[in-house]
Amino acid sequence: MDRKDVGILAMDIYFPPSCVQQEALEAHDGASKGKYTIGLGQDCMAFCSEVEDVISMSLTVVNSLLKKYKIDPKLIGRLEVGSETVIDKSKSIKTWLMQIFEESDNTDIEGVDSSNACYGGTAALLNCVNWVESNSWDGRYGLVVCTDSAVYAEGPARPTGGAAAIAMLIGPNAPISFESKYRASHMAHVYDFYKPDLASEYPVVDGKLSQTCYLMALDSCYRQFCNKYEKIAGKQFSISDAEYFVFHSPYNKLVQKSFARLYYNDFMRNCSYVDDDAKEKLQSFSNLTGEESYQSRDLEKASQQVAKHLYGIKVQPTTLLPKQIGNMYTASLYAALASVLYNKHDSLNGQRIVMFSYGSGLTSTMFSLRLNNGQHPFSLSNIGSVLGVTEKLQSRHETLPEKFVETLKLMEHRYGAKDFETSSDTSLLQPGTFYLTKVDSMYRRFYSQKPAEETGGGKTKCCNGFANGH
Repeated sequence: MDRKDVGILAMDIYFPPSCVQQEALEAHDGASKGKYTIGLGQDCMAFCSEVEDVISMSLTVVNSLLKKYKIDPKLIGRLEVGSETVIDKSKSIKTWLMQIFEESDNTDIEGVDSSNACYGGTAALLNCVNWVESNSWDGRYGLVVCTDSAVYAEGPARPTGGAAAIAMLIGPNAPISFESKYRASHMAHVYDFYKPDLASEYPVVDGKLSQTCYLMALDSCYRQFCNKYEKIAGKQFSISDAEYFVFHSPYNKLVQKSFARLYYNDFMRNCSYVDDDAKEKLQSFSNLTGEESYQSRDLEKASQQVAKHLYGIKVQPTTLLPKQIGNMYTASLYAALASVLYNKHDSLNGQRIVMFSYGSGLTSTMFSLRLNNGQHPFSLSNIGSVLGVTEKLQSRHETLPEKFVETLKLMEHRYGAKDFETSSDTSLLQPGTFYLTKVDSMYRRFYSQKPAEETGGGKTKCCNGFANGH
């Protein structure tokens, strides 16, 4: 069996049609103008209405991927889900997805859920790639689903929410293949963001610590990544050796800081592309200890300034979806990858993309992807058209901040609840979308699918309920 170029063959994304503009949210929250839009770097935030949750989004995206790429469900041999949105402490989201495969008499599918904050999707992806590369592989495809609904209690963290599900098909001869030798991780024990209260969906967050942990993990992964590259390739690695850098994106401002941090690392390692002007601007920071460098606002400003031009080329094209949807937890990194695939699919042949995945608590990995045009249906151009990002963004429904807040209140009330029916208002949902109809007295959840072709004159109307399906 051919094992060349194992990686991502196909990809699709689903995000809810309800969204709130960050600018409107600023005004509603009484925040200073630009706090969410410039301070966080965010434009818009998607959220689930009361009929959607991580299970319905996963059902929708898996069904959509299989259909759009014409994949027989029998050809899936491993299915892994990455999520930190706890629907059940025992039953995996993967088991709900089995409904799609049971219809085709395929129950022989390995894998369950991976969870650790925003890193679960990467764990699921690496598991599937490792499976295809291993002796256990039976010749079928792997399927990875990253799904989350990020919601926060009222306060400064609330605008860093979001929701989406991404599905990726894994196999050999992929247009997006893994350079498996170039992979570096940094794992540690930290309380930067965690969800210890099982009665609430809201996390406990230490924002400042979380940002420092993220940058520290980035430094550690990058150092090891460069060392591995240098051992294997026999030459120094720098940011000029990859066309794009894709970061886990809790909010865009951190992505800007992260790329600037890599530039600062390259300056400290005397990389040849760093010009004299940049050296001069960064020279005064060359004696800082690691800890001092994380706290220095001056270094942050200077490094972002000198990295700005390269950021526009190597990172900007990856930021479209994360800025428009918000923090999708496990799906964030892959929505950023989807952005660059969508934006640049006709010019990616032969290029390298470096990915950085981070999950609080703390888990992180940097890995490298190689791109080639591929063969239809597994081609970069087809992935770009299936993603259909522009159409999906344009068909969304903008909700007033008051309604958004109302929906979160309903969701708090429904979290962990039983014996209720949703409004079943599917007017905003696209045909083919799955949705939650009820949770019975034994906490069993029931979903329906909106008919693929709508009959009758059902007009789209505003629906603003929210219960993250709990």
